[in-house]
Amino acid sequence: TQENIHQTICVSGWTATIRPPVSYTNRLKIQQMQSYGLSGIPSEYEEDHLIPLELGGSPTSQLNLWPEPIGEARLKDKVENYLHSQVCQGKLSLVDSQSKISLDWRKVFTDMGG
Repeated sequence: TQENIHQTICVSGWTATIRPPVSYTNRLKIQQMQSYGLSGIPSEYEEDHLIPLELGGSPTSQLNLWPEPIGEARLKDKVENYLHSQVCQGKLSLVDSQSKISLDWRKVFTDMGG
């Protein structure tokens, strides 16, 4: 929540304490790839959080995890880092950051100059 960001997401290393194990995300990635009809091999995808951990996203909810092509995941990582910085500096609310990344992270990337 906005009230506890300085005890959670804004603490360096905090996401490592809640990140789900690879055994969980790899299994889910394979299931979701089949369910979504995605081609290719699992290593071409990252099981990514729609709302990232560093913006308060659920670590294990299947509704917050999805297989994303590696190249897109790397671009989205830049947006995640930018929004996290904005939230922790008090320039953007947590709710607004979650909305921006979940609705159109590519627009944020473009607005960042990406």
